[in-house]
Amino acid sequence: MKLNEIKDNEGSSKNRKRVGRGIGSGKGKTGGRGVKGQKARSGVAINGFEGGQMPIYRRLPKRGFNNIFASDFVTVSLGRVQQAIDAGKLDAKATVDAAALKAAGVIRREKDGVRVLSDGELKAKVAFEVAGASKPAIEKIEKAGGSIKLLVAAAEAAE
Repeated sequence: MKLNEIKDNEGSSKNRKRVGRGIGSGKGKTGGRGVKGQKARSGVAINGFEGGQMPIYRRLPKRGFNNIFASDFVTVSLGRVQQAIDAGKLDAKATVDAAALKAAGVIRREKDGVRVLSDGELKAKVAFEVAGASKPAIEKIEKAGGSIKLLVAAAEAAE
């Protein structure tokens, strides 16, 4: 293969449609905008406008709220942890915490902590030190011979 022989696959890119370039082009005169009216003009932004009728987003009642104090945990499945151990990215003998998971590329960012969920199987004996875990996940970890230390429960007890 040579640099001058490199080309895109057939049909991977299309030429842009040149609008309003004469009647023979098939997209001349009105340029595919139909005839007259607000939408035929430039500078139109009418999302949510319903022709003077009360719009649906104002007809429907507001519901709920967004709790700004809620903890946002990163979820990690046991299967994903086992996969990282098998690939040699995580050390099963060291404690598995947020920093170790991030270094192994299992999670992108720590957020408010890591919560372990029970999806998948865990074969390795692993010591976890995480913010939270589901009950089935704790059972699976202890069944595999590992241990788990929950950080959030300790923080709530201290308050």
